[in-house]
Amino acid sequence: MHQWIKADLSTIASALSDCRDCAMVNREKGFRLSGRRAVWQVLDDLVGLLFPGCHGHETLPVDQGEETMEDRLRAVAITLKKQAQEAYQYQCAFDQCRQCGDCATKAETAVLALLNALPDIKATLREDMAAAYEGDPAARSIMEVVMSYPGMQAITVHRLAHVLYQQGVPLIPRIMSERAHSETGIDIHPGAQIGPGFFIDHGTGVVIGETCVIGRNVKIYQGVTLGALSFPKDEQGRPIKGIKRHPNVEDGVTIYAGATILGGDTTIGAGSEIGGNVWLTHSVPPGSRVYNQQPRPVIRRSRPSPSEIRE
Repeated sequence: MHQWIKADLSTIASALSDCRDCAMVNREKGFRLSGRRAVWQVLDDLVGLLFPGCHGHETLPVDQGEETMEDRLRAVAITLKKQAQEAYQYQCAFDQCRQCGDCATKAETAVLALLNALPDIKATLREDMAAAYEGDPAARSIMEVVMSYPGMQAITVHRLAHVLYQQGVPLIPRIMSERAHSETGIDIHPGAQIGPGFFIDHGTGVVIGETCVIGRNVKIYQGVTLGALSFPKDEQGRPIKGIKRHPNVEDGVTIYAGATILGGDTTIGAGSEIGGNVWLTHSVPPGSRVYNQQPRPVIRRSRPSPSEIRE
């Protein structure tokens, strides 16, 4: 019936399943990692807790709001705890950890930390929403910011993922941040520290690295990169992990479209403005105005205007 399949499927299947313990295989053997879509569902549920009734989630009943919220919190906590435990177990096996046995406790601690952080995250997001509404003349309402702004979506996911990252949860924070990246074009590593009142205008192409530290009331535009200048390597030529590689951006800074700021020793002083397409690899003091010196455009007329032709 399916004669068009000429390949030797048994040989191909054997080759594909040959790797028993490598990182590419997610098989049931003591534990099984949750797939990306399962993590995405938990992320959606967490966002629904922060913004009830928004982003496709069910509205919160007026007469049973607290009870419904408590039920939703319990459900997402149980699911996330299982996923975090699996992630810890995987990382332990990958690192050949010799102190196993506490993955369940670590997962419970991480999930409780996130649950306890949710009220503070919501308060911080209110400042982010206000910054977006006040900073964008096109914004017609706060709800427009919440429901449609990609920068708001990206920072919401980041603030959730960052708590799990701080707790040392493997895999899951990156899966969450890359979900936001794929949907918004904004790439924020969950390790980045970002203060309240943060606004990304437009957003496409923004990159914020793992060790960035961003202060309060910072505004950045599309195409901005806060990245690493170089990657120090160990004796085997492999990049050294866990060192400061990305810049610091102090309070009240504005960074315009296409600017690139690199290096772990680079600090943008408070209240500075970084112009479009600027390339910076060194610090600037507070209150700086940094712009490229643009050449003046040359405009030549190659043909008469329509009015001159009629005359």
